[in-house]
Amino acid sequence: MLFAIIIAFFSVIFLMIIHEFGHFIVAKKSGIEVEEFGIGYPPRIYGKKFGKTLYSINLFPLGAFVRIPGEIGDIEDINSFSNLKMWKRVMIVLGGVISFWIAALIIFTIVFNIGVDVPIADTENIEMNTKVQIVKVSNDSPAQIAGIKKGDVIKELSSASGNKSVVLIKDFQEFIEANKGQEVIVSFLRNGQLLQSSLVPRISPPANEGSTGVQLTRTATIIEKYPWYQTPFRGLVFCGELTWKSVVSLADLLLGLVTGKGLPAAAEPAGPVGITVYIAKAAELGIGFFLYFVGAISVLLAIFNLLPIPALDGGKLLFMAIEKIRSKPVSAKVEGVITTSFFVVLIALSLFITIKFDIPKLSGFIMGSF
Repeated sequence: MLFAIIIAFFSVIFLMIIHEFGHFIVAKKSGIEVEEFGIGYPPRIYGKKFGKTLYSINLFPLGAFVRIPGEIGDIEDINSFSNLKMWKRVMIVLGGVISFWIAALIIFTIVFNIGVDVPIADTENIEMNTKVQIVKVSNDSPAQIAGIKKGDVIKELSSASGNKSVVLIKDFQEFIEANKGQEVIVSFLRNGQLLQSSLVPRISPPANEGSTGVQLTRTATIIEKYPWYQTPFRGLVFCGELTWKSVVSLADLLLGLVTGKGLPAAAEPAGPVGITVYIAKAAELGIGFFLYFVGAISVLLAIFNLLPIPALDGGKLLFMAIEKIRSKPVSAKVEGVITTSFFVVLIALSLFITIKFDIPKLSGFIMGSF
C-alpha cells in the first residue's frame, strides 16, 4: 500500500516535470536563455549552473518550474520572452501542454504492447473478454499446496458431482462451498498455458482465508495486446479519442454548472491528493491499468491547462490574444495582479477539495475500504 502511494506520488511529480520541461525545451529552441529549471519548489537544496541556466533541486517536491526572463512584463533583453515574436511565445506556452500529450502517447503505446485488464463486479454485464483471476494465495492453504499462484486465471472446476465453468466469482464460490472436504480439480491458465491442479477445500478454514485460501477478482480486457509495430498508431488513435471524449465531458460539466444543473451524480471533485490516491489504487491493480490511468490523467491535465484561466497556460494564451487584438500587451502590473489572484483562488479551491473530498479518499485507501 505504502509503495503504491509512493509510486503514485512520484508519477504526479513526473508529469509536472514533463510539463515544465516542455516549456523549457521550446524556450531554449526559441533562443531564450532560461534562468532556472527547478524540480520541486523553493527553498533550494542544490543547484548547478550549466551555461546561463541554473538547474536546481528544491525542498518541496510538489512539481517543477521554469523561470523565463520577461515572461511577465517587458525587459530590455531582446531575447526575453516579452520581446519574442508572437508565434514563438505561443509555442513556448503550448510546449508544456503538448508535452502532456506526448507523454500520454508514449504511455498508451506501451499500454497497447501489454494490454489492460480492469476489475469489474459480477453484476456487470460486460461484452468484452472477462476472466476470474487470483490476486492472492494464502500461505499453507490448499491452493498454495496445489501450486496455484497469484495471476492464474480460473477456467473450470470439476469434482465427483460434476463440472462448472467459471465466468463469475460466485461460480467459483458456490462450487467450492458445495464441495467442501472433497477433491476438486481446478483448471486454470498461466502464461497462456492451460494447467490443472487438485485440492480439497477446507471445511473449517482460518478466519479471512476461505476454504481454498485464495482471493479472486473478475476483470474485463479494455485494451487488447497488439504487435509492437501497431502500437504507436493504436496509441495515437486512442489518445485522440480520449482527448475528444474528455473535451465533450468537460463541456457538458461546464454547461451543467452554468445552467444550474450542477455536477453529474457520479462526478466527484479530486485535487492533487485525490488524484494521487486514484493512481495508487490503479498501481495496485497492475502495471497495465496503472499506465493506462496515468496516460488518461496526462490527457486531462493537457486539457485543463488550456482552459482560459489566469495562472494556467490557457490564461497566458488569453493575455496574448488580448495583446494581439489591442496591438499592445496588458500591463505587467495588471497581468501580475490578475494571475496572482486566480492562483490564490485555485490554491484555495484545491485546499477545499483536499479537505472535503481527498483526505477521506486517502483515509479510506489506507484503511483498505476505498
